Amino acid sequence: MTETEDRPEDQTQRRVKDRPWVMRTYAGHSTAEASNALYRTNLAKGQTGLSVAFDLPTQTGYDPDSPLSRGEVGKVGVPVPHLGEMRKLFADIPLTEMNTSMTINATAMWLLAMYQVVAEEQNPDLSPDEVAHLLAGTTQNDIIKEYLSRGTYVFGPEQSLRLIGDLIAYTVHEIPKWNPINICSYHLQEAGATPVQELAYAMCTAIAVLDQVRGSGQVSPDDFEKVVGRISFFVNAGVRFVEETCKMRAFVQLWDEVTRERYGVTDPKMRRFRYGVQVNSLGLTEAQPENNVQRIVLEMLGVTLSKDARARAVQLPAWNEALGLPRPWDQQWSLRFQQVLAFESDLLEHDDIFAGSHVIEAKVAELVEGARAEIERVQEMGGAIAAVESGYMKQNLVSAHAARRARIESGEEVVVGVNRFQTTEPSPLTADLDAAIQAADPEAERAALASLEAWRAQRDDAEVAAALTALAEAARTDANLMGPTLVAARAGATTGEWAGALREVFGEFRAPTGVSGAVGMGGGSGAAGTELAAVRERVRATGEELGGRLRVLVGKPGLDGHSNGAEQVAVRARDAGFEVIYQGIRLTPEQIVAAAVAEDVHVVGLSILSGSHMELVPDVLDGLAAAGLGDLPVVVGGIIPASDATALVECGVAAVYTPKDFGLTEIMGGFVDVIRRANGLD
Repeated sequence: MTETEDRPEDQTQRRVKDRPWVMRTYAGHSTAEASNALYRTNLAKGQTGLSVAFDLPTQTGYDPDSPLSRGEVGKVGVPVPHLGEMRKLFADIPLTEMNTSMTINATAMWLLAMYQVVAEEQNPDLSPDEVAHLLAGTTQNDIIKEYLSRGTYVFGPEQSLRLIGDLIAYTVHEIPKWNPINICSYHLQEAGATPVQELAYAMCTAIAVLDQVRGSGQVSPDDFEKVVGRISFFVNAGVRFVEETCKMRAFVQLWDEVTRERYGVTDPKMRRFRYGVQVNSLGLTEAQPENNVQRIVLEMLGVTLSKDARARAVQLPAWNEALGLPRPWDQQWSLRFQQVLAFESDLLEHDDIFAGSHVIEAKVAELVEGARAEIERVQEMGGAIAAVESGYMKQNLVSAHAARRARIESGEEVVVGVNRFQTTEPSPLTADLDAAIQAADPEAERAALASLEAWRAQRDDAEVAAALTALAEAARTDANLMGPTLVAARAGATTGEWAGALREVFGEFRAPTGVSGAVGMGGGSGAAGTELAAVRERVRATGEELGGRLRVLVGKPGLDGHSNGAEQVAVRARDAGFEVIYQGIRLTPEQIVAAAVAEDVHVVGLSILSGSHMELVPDVLDGLAAAGLGDLPVVVGGIIPASDATALVECGVAAVYTPKDFGLTEIMGGFVDVIRRANGLD
């Protein structure tokens, strides 16, 4: 046989490969112009969809000039305070040909309106209706998980659900290829959810949303199947590969059951479980961060290997996200993981490789049974909204997270490089820590403020005022709010103005923290229990020396709503014998200072994960000094580069903790140390 002849196996017909999933990277930072350049570069590298990260002011409905926006502009995403910035964000990217996912919840209606208007401007030869029918993508728009985990809610549950229902009804009629909501269990896992809780609470959220849409009367019974068919999910894939694979298969089974039995959906295509995924950022470690590469790959396999439960879209974090903001090269590396699997391997040439596995089937059945029971419990108490308002879900998540942290600290749950196998060679990837991540642009906030000022100067203020008045008036009725929202976007209203008009009608909301009812370590057991008992004795003895029980204030300044770390610190501090003052998320430095004065605390712990520590921590220190508490020790925790940690200590911070400091009991001992030093006891 010559070299040019086909081998016998090549003469058989090859199986046609399945289409690969949509490949994305979650991106957006600093300015719309910088993010636009990153998007176009990533698309040129083979990325097949966009996943937009917005900064916290945009997500929570504030303009860059709001006092609450200080230090937060452009830090965890791109600022989009008005239509002009949305134009810049998607310049030279044809939106009618793009599949765009937007991680936006409380302000989802507003961001989709601006996105739609920009698409109309890009296509002047088409009518607005024709443009809308071409748009494809997703707004995350799941507010329930914001109350439980991520904290970017604005309004109360009832009003938020109304906005979600209005957006879903609008898109079903006007943007039929758009997924108006991702039921988002991703952040539930990051908040500590077990697989059963993640399954159950996601399903309960979907039920609450579908009941809202059906009850609003905005969608006819004939169109309701279309609503169900456009519901998508956004899930988390952890490192426990077999369990995560089974979880996704359980999701498929449960969703088919819920849509068929509760809503009477007869078309199997409309009952299909459609989901996108970002693999688990919670498990990424600051210690030996190169190990995150294999974690990310293993987690990706959990949502791609099973054809019957394969993700429709995948976005992977970068290996260095526990250190700070990834660079473009780091994001490219994660994109290449997906491309190698999809295009070099034979994965997409085969039917489901797990079909018929008794191990997989047994684990799926176990997860489904547990999830059904938890769904029933939530429905008996009135559904997802009631379970949020009562604190039931939140307490369960905080308790589950506390149990996980305890297992890691005891060594029962192994994290390579963290609590075992810590010996390591120096890593060339992190030889220069400051160069291993991308620094946020310090000019982003100034640029956003200048853009906002210029935008307001060129618009018709009377037209804007009329549009916002009409929006507020509509909010007092049962009218769908997407129409007046589009009018406000076209008139030139800002993100803060749109949200402000609705705040005047809806008010605001503070979700339960879940800390008071959470189950922590208690007495503990083994070495971990012995360590906690020793710290508890030091807390008691130091309190006696100072004339009372030690009190710690745990504060989250700014707009960062990722409260998992703060909650775990609060729970462990309570277990260690501290009296804990924790008022939840989204506090100004002034409010934190006032609480420190009123509660006469011995230490202030600040948790900031959004990168705004260099602006907000000095504000707290200055406020304490002005209140006569300049000697009160302040400790800071978060994703803080080494150079910033040094600068914070030079500013007067007593201690800085980052993700590598996983031992909460050890941190409690550190609290005692700084209290004793501050009071001259050592």
